[in-house]
Amino acid sequence: MKINHLIGSHDILFITLDTLRYDVAEKCLLAGKTPNLAQLLPGGRWECRHTPASFTYAAHQAFFAGFLPTPAYPGKHSRLFALSFAGSETTGEDTCVLEAKDIVSGLAQLGYHTICIGGVGFFNKQNPLSNVLPGLFAESHWHSSLGVTDPHSTEHQVLLAIERLQQIPLWQHVFLFINISALHQPNCIFLPGAKVDSPLTQAAALAYVDQCLPPLFEVMQERAPVICIICSDHGTTYGEDGYIGHRLSHPVVWTVPYAEFILEKVP
Repeated sequence: MKINHLIGSHDILFITLDTLRYDVAEKCLLAGKTPNLAQLLPGGRWECRHTPASFTYAAHQAFFAGFLPTPAYPGKHSRLFALSFAGSETTGEDTCVLEAKDIVSGLAQLGYHTICIGGVGFFNKQNPLSNVLPGLFAESHWHSSLGVTDPHSTEHQVLLAIERLQQIPLWQHVFLFINISALHQPNCIFLPGAKVDSPLTQAAALAYVDQCLPPLFEVMQERAPVICIICSDHGTTYGEDGYIGHRLSHPVVWTVPYAEFILEKVP
């Protein structure tokens, strides 16, 4: 994507599907459980990538520094966004290079209104640590109905995002970031009868998320053409090789689904 040619004419939507494993995302897609995402993904498939970190806070710090998940094959892969930094070997001719400390403030300097719709605990603004990531944005939102324990969290996140977008003039370009919390534990709340989290319960959560997203895409396309980035920040283990959770080095933690695409403005 030649993103540096699109900044200033397109809105930007960045969605992180927190804790979503690549294998779960791919199996859901092939089983027809995520039809709405399937229509949007380039070639109808997720791209397999490697995350720069193994848990939410570290991964998002990297993302907001311009280090999105890297293609899962060898090579020097040019990045979509970069901050001005001498010696960078992954800043290409199509990279949007920002003179800033993070891409959020860099886009704000270019006239974008920046919005964060929080999800998991690192965005809940209940202590100094969980204010760091939301604090990068001009406006940020979190309450418990957006968090990991609410079985309607994605619906609430989408409704809040739409409400905010409808309050912003069409001439004002927007960088909207949403951290989707439903994939994070306890995702067993999305599979009736389940008591513990597993790839099956995460798949059920992803199917739920897929049902919730279309109204958001529709509203954004009514405003302007949209640069869309959708990815996981990291995966998680459900007993593989004896591991439970993440913040550890395991293939299912480091391997994540990724997609970038353009949504054209609806006439």
